[in-house]
Amino acid sequence: MTILQAIVLGLVEGITEYLPVSSTGHLILASWLLGLAEDPARKAAVDSFNIIIQGGAILAVLGLYRARVALMLRGLAGAPEARAGRELFVKLVIAFLPAAVLGVLLDDWIEERLFHPTPVLLALGGGGLILLVLSRWIGTLTAREANERDDFSNFPYRAALAVGFMQCLAMWPGTSRSMVTILGGILFGLSPRRAAEFSFLLGLPTLGGACVYKLAKGLKAGPEAFIDALGGPLPIAVGIAVAAVSAALAIKWLVGYLSRGGFAVFGWWRVVVAALLAAGIATGHVTL
Repeated sequence: MTILQAIVLGLVEGITEYLPVSSTGHLILASWLLGLAEDPARKAAVDSFNIIIQGGAILAVLGLYRARVALMLRGLAGAPEARAGRELFVKLVIAFLPAAVLGVLLDDWIEERLFHPTPVLLALGGGGLILLVLSRWIGTLTAREANERDDFSNFPYRAALAVGFMQCLAMWPGTSRSMVTILGGILFGLSPRRAAEFSFLLGLPTLGGACVYKLAKGLKAGPEAFIDALGGPLPIAVGIAVAAVSAALAIKWLVGYLSRGGFAVFGWWRVVVAALLAAGIATGHVTL
C-alpha cells in the first residue's frame, strides 16, 4: 500500500465513519477500486487496515467530546456532581455489549461472506431507501431539541440496550453503524442531534474494541507479513492521522446539519452510489 492509497482510505474513513452512509462499505469499495483487493493475502491485510484506521475516528470523538468523556471519568471516580456522567457511561456499556459478543462470534463468517462489493451494494441501497422513507419523520423531531436535557437522563437503560442490538445490524458492511444507532436513539426518544452524540460516544468502545481485535488478529498471524502487506508502519500511521482530522471535520458538520433536521441527502447519496456501481457491474464497465 502506498502513502497516497493510505491517505485516500483515511479520508474515506474519516468522512464516512460518523455519517449514516457506512464507512466500512465505502472502504471496501474504495479498496476494490484502488486495486487493493486483487491479491488475497493483501486483501486480508487491507480489510484489517480498514478497521484499524478507525482509531483516527476515535481520536476525533475524544477530542471533540473531551468534556463529556471527562464527566464520565469523574462520575466513575465517585464525584457527586458527575452522577450523570456515571449513568451515561453505564448506558454506553450496556449498548456496547451485544456487538462485543456477536462481533467476536461472527467476525470470520462476516469477513468471508460479506466483505465483498455485492453485499455492500445491497446494504447501501437498502439503507438509502430506508433513510428516504424516514427522512420526513426525522425532520419533524428537531423540536425535541429545545425541551431535551443535556445529560441523557431521559434515555432509559432498556433503550440503550435496544440501540445496542440495533448496532449489531451494522455488522453487515454497507449498513452503517451510525445510521442504525442514530435512528435507534431517535426511535427511543432522543432528538436527532442528541442521538448522534450518543452514537459518537458509543463508537468509542465499539470502534476501539474492533480496532484492537483486528490489530491483534493481524499481528498474531505474523507481525512482519501483516505490516509488510500494508507497505510498512508509515501508511498505517498516515491513514490514522488523516482519518482523525477528516472525522473531526465531518462530525462538526453533521451535528450542525442534524440540528436543521433531515436525512434525505444521505439516503440519496447511498442510493446513487449503489445504483452507479451496480450499473457498472451489470454493463461490464466494472468487474468484481
